[in-house]
Amino acid sequence: MPHMLLIVEPLGQRAGRSRPEGEAAYKRMLDFGAELQEAGLLIARESLGTAARRLTRRAQDVQVLDGPFAEAKEMVGGFFLLDTEDEAVALHWAGRCPAAEWATVEIRGVGPCYA
Repeated sequence: MPHMLLIVEPLGQRAGRSRPEGEAAYKRMLDFGAELQEAGLLIARESLGTAARRLTRRAQDVQVLDGPFAEAKEMVGGFFLLDTEDEAVALHWAGRCPAAEWATVEIRGVGPCYA
């Protein structure tokens, strides 16, 4: 089962950075992705925007809620999908992720929802 490193960051922390600080942080994340690629572990990576919509469907009733969501204190800011079944390997790389300095890196196995 592959593992995903989810970057869970406090809402508004991006807005607290200057443009050069944001660009430097993003470059560090790109460099980290390159390290994962060189190690043969990277399946996919993306940074996620701050705007969001939520959709629910119950029977024929579809509801769409536009963000920002007042009750949220954090957001998923991005992810790295790793080609490893070894959780220890995923934890090792999560500890090296630059985002761990300003956010939380959540490690999850990827697999069927019934497992």
